Amino acid sequence: MVELRALIDTLPIDRLGLIGSSLGGFYATCLAEQFNLPAVLINPAVGPFDTWSSYLGDHRNYYIDYVHKVTQDYIGELHELDCKALKYPHNFRVMLQTDDETLDYRLAAEKFSEAELVIRQGGNHSYEGYAEELPAIESFFLSRIAESVR
Repeated sequence: MVELRALIDTLPIDRLGLIGSSLGGFYATCLAEQFNLPAVLINPAVGPFDTWSSYLGDHRNYYIDYVHKVTQDYIGELHELDCKALKYPHNFRVMLQTDDETLDYRLAAEKFSEAELVIRQGGNHSYEGYAEELPAIESFFLSRIAESVR
Protein backbone atom coordinates (compact mmCIF):
# COMPACT_ATOMS: atom_id res chain seq x y z
CA MET A 1 0.00 0.00 0.00
CA VAL A 2 2.89 2.37 0.66
CA GLU A 3 4.16 1.80 -2.88
CA LEU A 4 0.69 2.21 -4.40
CA ARG A 5 0.05 5.45 -2.51
CA ALA A 6 3.42 6.81 -3.62
CA LEU A 7 2.65 5.86 -7.23
CA ILE A 8 -0.76 7.57 -7.11
CA ASP A 9 0.94 10.72 -5.83
CA THR A 10 2.97 10.85 -9.08
CA LEU A 11 0.00 10.43 -11.47
CA PRO A 12 -2.62 12.87 -12.84
CA ILE A 13 -5.32 12.04 -10.31
CA ASP A 14 -8.13 13.60 -12.36
CA ARG A 15 -7.61 10.91 -15.03
CA LEU A 16 -6.95 7.96 -12.76
CA GLY A 17 -9.18 4.96 -12.04
CA LEU A 18 -8.62 1.69 -10.23
CA ILE A 19 -9.64 -1.89 -10.98
CA GLY A 20 -9.26 -4.63 -8.41
CA SER A 21 -10.41 -8.21 -8.05
CA SER A 22 -10.73 -10.21 -4.83
CA LEU A 23 -8.10 -8.93 -2.35
CA GLY A 24 -7.12 -6.39 -5.03
CA GLY A 25 -10.69 -5.12 -4.78
CA PHE A 26 -10.20 -4.61 -1.05
CA TYR A 27 -7.02 -2.60 -1.72
CA ALA A 28 -8.67 -0.64 -4.53
CA THR A 29 -11.50 0.26 -2.13
CA CYS A 30 -9.02 1.64 0.41
CA LEU A 31 -7.20 3.69 -2.21
CA ALA A 32 -10.39 4.93 -3.89
CA GLU A 33 -11.69 6.15 -0.55
CA GLN A 34 -8.39 7.78 0.43
CA PHE A 35 -7.89 9.60 -2.89
CA ASN A 36 -11.56 10.01 -3.95
CA LEU A 37 -10.98 7.94 -7.10
CA PRO A 38 -13.35 5.89 -9.25
CA ALA A 39 -12.89 2.14 -8.92
CA VAL A 40 -14.27 -0.99 -10.51
CA LEU A 41 -14.31 -3.93 -8.12
CA ILE A 42 -14.69 -7.49 -9.34
CA ASN A 43 -15.85 -9.99 -6.72
CA PRO A 44 -14.05 -7.90 -4.07
CA ALA A 45 -13.00 -9.22 -0.70
CA VAL A 46 -14.94 -7.65 2.18
CA GLY A 47 -13.40 -8.11 5.62
CA PRO A 48 -10.58 -10.39 4.41
CA PHE A 49 -9.00 -10.30 7.86
CA ASP A 50 -11.87 -12.49 9.09
CA THR A 51 -10.69 -15.46 7.01
CA TRP A 52 -6.94 -14.91 6.58
CA SER A 53 -5.94 -16.74 9.76
CA SER A 54 -6.38 -19.98 7.79
CA TYR A 55 -3.66 -18.71 5.39
CA LEU A 56 -0.95 -18.11 7.99
CA GLY A 57 2.46 -19.27 6.77
CA ASP A 58 4.42 -19.34 3.51
CA HIS A 59 2.79 -19.13 0.08
CA ARG A 60 4.78 -19.51 -3.14
CA ASN A 61 3.92 -17.58 -6.28
CA TYR A 62 5.08 -20.04 -8.92
CA TYR A 63 4.91 -17.48 -11.74
CA ILE A 64 7.60 -15.26 -10.26
CA ASP A 65 9.13 -17.77 -7.82
CA TYR A 66 8.44 -15.59 -4.80
CA VAL A 67 7.44 -16.72 -1.31
CA HIS A 68 5.07 -14.48 0.62
CA LYS A 69 4.61 -15.06 4.33
CA VAL A 70 1.18 -14.36 5.82
CA THR A 71 1.56 -13.34 9.46
CA GLN A 72 -0.68 -12.00 12.22
CA ASP A 73 0.89 -8.60 11.53
CA TYR A 74 -0.34 -8.79 7.93
CA ILE A 75 -3.85 -9.59 9.14
CA GLY A 76 -3.61 -6.63 11.52
CA GLU A 77 -2.64 -4.37 8.61
CA LEU A 78 -5.75 -5.50 6.73
CA HIS A 79 -7.84 -4.53 9.79
CA GLU A 80 -6.24 -1.08 9.84
CA LEU A 81 -6.91 -0.53 6.12
CA ASP A 82 -10.58 -1.48 6.27
CA CYS A 83 -13.11 1.20 5.36
CA LYS A 84 -16.17 0.39 7.44
CA ALA A 85 -18.46 3.00 5.87
CA LEU A 86 -17.92 4.40 2.38
CA LYS A 87 -17.48 8.16 2.03
CA TYR A 88 -17.74 8.06 -1.78
CA PRO A 89 -20.07 5.19 -2.78
CA HIS A 90 -20.78 6.84 -6.16
CA ASN A 91 -17.10 6.20 -7.05
CA PHE A 92 -17.63 2.44 -7.25
CA ARG A 93 -18.89 0.02 -9.88
CA VAL A 94 -19.01 -3.36 -8.17
CA MET A 95 -19.36 -6.50 -10.29
CA LEU A 96 -20.41 -9.68 -8.50
CA GLN A 97 -21.26 -13.20 -9.53
CA THR A 98 -23.51 -15.25 -7.30
CA ASP A 99 -21.65 -18.56 -7.70
CA ASP A 100 -18.30 -17.16 -6.50
CA GLU A 101 -16.77 -20.22 -4.86
CA THR A 102 -14.29 -18.17 -2.79
CA LEU A 103 -16.26 -15.20 -1.43
CA ASP A 104 -19.86 -14.64 -0.41
CA TYR A 105 -21.09 -12.07 -2.94
CA ARG A 106 -23.78 -10.91 -0.48
CA LEU A 107 -21.16 -9.31 1.78
CA ALA A 108 -20.00 -7.06 -1.08
CA ALA A 109 -23.60 -6.42 -2.20
CA GLU A 110 -24.39 -5.16 1.31
CA LYS A 111 -21.24 -3.06 1.73
CA PHE A 112 -21.59 -1.45 -1.71
CA SER A 113 -25.39 -1.19 -1.76
CA GLU A 114 -25.20 2.54 -2.55
CA ALA A 115 -22.69 2.02 -5.38
CA GLU A 116 -23.29 1.06 -9.00
CA LEU A 117 -23.89 -2.61 -8.32
CA VAL A 118 -23.94 -5.32 -11.00
CA ILE A 119 -24.95 -8.78 -9.79
CA ARG A 120 -24.80 -11.58 -12.35
CA GLN A 121 -26.32 -14.98 -11.64
CA GLY A 122 -23.90 -17.90 -11.80
CA GLY A 123 -20.28 -17.31 -12.70
CA ASN A 124 -17.34 -17.84 -10.37
CA HIS A 125 -14.57 -16.03 -8.49
CA SER A 126 -12.66 -15.39 -11.73
CA TYR A 127 -15.73 -13.53 -13.06
CA GLU A 128 -16.95 -15.32 -16.15
CA GLY A 129 -17.65 -13.03 -19.10
CA TYR A 130 -15.32 -10.26 -17.94
CA ALA A 131 -14.44 -9.27 -21.52
CA GLU A 132 -18.11 -8.57 -22.26
CA GLU A 133 -18.15 -6.12 -19.33
CA LEU A 134 -15.29 -3.98 -20.68
CA PRO A 135 -17.50 -1.46 -22.57
CA ALA A 136 -19.52 -0.81 -19.39
CA ILE A 137 -16.32 -0.47 -17.36
CA GLU A 138 -14.97 2.03 -19.86
CA SER A 139 -18.23 3.99 -19.78
CA PHE A 140 -18.13 4.07 -15.98
CA PHE A 141 -14.60 5.49 -15.94
CA LEU A 142 -15.34 8.02 -18.68
CA SER A 143 -18.42 9.24 -16.81
CA ARG A 144 -16.38 9.75 -13.62
CA ILE A 145 -13.63 11.59 -15.50
CA ALA A 146 -16.29 13.84 -17.06
CA GLU A 147 -17.66 14.57 -13.56
CA SER A 148 -14.23 15.53 -12.25
CA VAL A 149 -13.67 17.95 -15.16
CA ARG A 150 -16.85 19.89 -14.32
